[in-house]
Amino acid sequence: MSKGKGGGMMRRGAIPGGQSGMLKQFQKMQQDMVEAQEKLAEETVEVSVGGGALTIVISGHQRVQSLTINKEAIDLEDEEWIADLQDLLVAGINQAIEQSQAMAAQRMENITGGLGGLDLGGLLGGL
Repeated sequence: MSKGKGGGMMRRGAIPGGQSGMLKQFQKMQQDMVEAQEKLAEETVEVSVGGGALTIVISGHQRVQSLTINKEAIDLEDEEWIADLQDLLVAGINQAIEQSQAMAAQRMENITGGLGGLDLGGLLGGL
């Protein structure tokens, strides 16, 4: 232990500014996370599957914004087209959700710096 300001003892490895400094850092991080969440609502990911037959646009909050089917890719004479379209929809939506989640995770990691894998959900109000 070493002496700090005011002649008191300072613990080895103590955080400068003490608990109030840490609280301010967490409050700033929480504010940054709220702002990032708001921005994610406006950011989108675009996914194209089936060689461009289907395009999906999804927000950073995993909300499908649009779904476009390329009319040139549709063969109304082909009875298997509906099954193919269903498979493309599932694949495309799943891929869009995964990319959107990865984008959101990256934004949050940029704010938290990873924090050694800590789960801040409960600590920071479930953001």
